[in-house]
Amino acid sequence: MIRLHGVEKTYGDGTTAVRSLTLDVRRGELLALVGPSGCGKSTILRMVNRLIEPTHGSIELDGEDVTHVDPVQLRRRIGYVIQASGLFPHERVRQNVMTVPSLLGWDKQRARARADELLELVGLDPSQYGNRYPHELSGGQQQRVGVARALAADPPVLLMDEPFGAVDPIQRDRLQAQFRHIQAELGKTVLLVTHDIDEAVRLADRIAVLSVGGVLEQVADPTTVLGAPANDFVADFVGSDRGLRRLAVTPIDPQDLEHPPTVRQSEDLATARAVIDAAAQPFAVVLDDAGNLRGWVGRRETEGTGTVADRQRRFEETADVGDTLRRALAEIVQHDAGWLPVVDGDRYLGVLTPTSVYTALRRTAPQREGTPVA
Repeated sequence: MIRLHGVEKTYGDGTTAVRSLTLDVRRGELLALVGPSGCGKSTILRMVNRLIEPTHGSIELDGEDVTHVDPVQLRRRIGYVIQASGLFPHERVRQNVMTVPSLLGWDKQRARARADELLELVGLDPSQYGNRYPHELSGGQQQRVGVARALAADPPVLLMDEPFGAVDPIQRDRLQAQFRHIQAELGKTVLLVTHDIDEAVRLADRIAVLSVGGVLEQVADPTTVLGAPANDFVADFVGSDRGLRRLAVTPIDPQDLEHPPTVRQSEDLATARAVIDAAAQPFAVVLDDAGNLRGWVGRRETEGTGTVADRQRRFEETADVGDTLRRALAEIVQHDAGWLPVVDGDRYLGVLTPTSVYTALRRTAPQREGTPVA
């Protein structure tokens, strides 16, 4: 969808911001550009929509070399989101979102309907927020309007330059989660610049790591960048805690689960007590007759008479198969639990423990050739 071939940017004083960069962004993927200050991330982004002209090389958008087209028309085909949202302060929210459709000649009714549709998409009720001015919104709300405006003309490509960097950590986390949902729904081709490796890991399908001068050191999926850095530069950039960061991109897999004893709700307490006494763990997972998760019982709860249903206890939290190991481990730590049940809908699959989290990380770690598993 986006292809940069031998792209360079050298300024008049001889400074090379980007050196002979060849990089493809696949249709429908989100590619994150990361690297230290001065590595040319924003320069690359701005060369794609020709806010900065490349010195050498070609930049193709869907097979067309954009270095030979009208830059104004080009920018109307590309959504662009910047750190401070870039909203027009004198225009109301709805008019901000209508900007590009209006420039493209859409009639007012169609442009307004599109603006309201996108405000809904980013979680802002148009009846409540459409007539406000940008200064009447929080920073996070302004960024959401910025995303809506970038999507207004339904561009195939979205360029995002530190889009969530100016908001507080809680807002940033919410915006990232919401954007992941929007991207999954719309399937845009996105080139994202970020200084935050955690943001790149969370959002990107692939990550391109650049060093000073716009030199491409590695481009790969987040798991590979974190688990098998291409060289010492990449390893240093992603950090010594890259193993922990991999928690955020490693999904729970049924093969990594442990299987403590189970009992049925309908069974009597004596039977449950015998099951627990014969196991290594002093508890059992409670299921209904269809195999769905219903709770747990410990050895103490099985004293006396009655059925398991009379004594079962609820779990504080569960995880779904496919959730990330990061989310599962956070729940284990938050609830001071030794294990977390994993379900597929209501169907019980097994439990995740801190030990099985570590085992899953080891199993899924990409390995350089000849490198033993740590």
